[in-house]
Amino acid sequence: MTNETKQAQHENLDTLTRGIWRENPVFVMLLGLCPVLAVTNSVVNALAMGLATTFVLFMASTVVSLVRKLIPKQVRIACYILVIATFVTVVDYLLQAISFEVHRALGAFIALIVVNCAILGRSEAFASKNNVGKSMLDALGFGGGFTIACLCMGGVREVLGAGTFAGIPLFGPSFAGWSIMILPGGAFFVLGAWLLLFNWLRERKERAEKFTGTSFENRETSKDLGT
Repeated sequence: MTNETKQAQHENLDTLTRGIWRENPVFVMLLGLCPVLAVTNSVVNALAMGLATTFVLFMASTVVSLVRKLIPKQVRIACYILVIATFVTVVDYLLQAISFEVHRALGAFIALIVVNCAILGRSEAFASKNNVGKSMLDALGFGGGFTIACLCMGGVREVLGAGTFAGIPLFGPSFAGWSIMILPGGAFFVLGAWLLLFNWLRERKERAEKFTGTSFENRETSKDLGT
């Protein structure tokens, strides 16, 4: 395997995984917080919102990348919103057909995917400047990161608030849930806890990398000095 092939594979892997951890749209970039705070009171709702957003992001990024050279710069944002709105409409009707109860629980937040900053931002910052393959990988990565964030929120809120996970009882009938967790106010507490955890893990990783790099440089310097 040539160095160019290895480098291309590394770049593709980095494009795919960047949105999951290093640039997570919710826990790092703080984008698309309205649906994350509003509809993640259960795992099912969180998963549905995450998958719907991922589908719209993937399809919008693909189309934008395909037609990026045909769209005049003066109207690019309007065109991107039109593309996004088209796939949001598709998701809206699909969700109604698959599960009307979930569609009713998500309410207006399905339609509000159109103005999700993460989707429009990836269309403008990445899909409009890269080929289709990379745009699809980027969309899958950021969509996956958004879905994981929704599931993290929904899992904690449902377990603590109702004592269930995806509707499955965990603690028996005597469990008294924290009702605040399934209310909008509880979403802020859970989000704050996840942000604290993410920042702590990121700072810990940065310190470890810095220490490792410093130690490696010291070892190399010692070798150069013959010590």
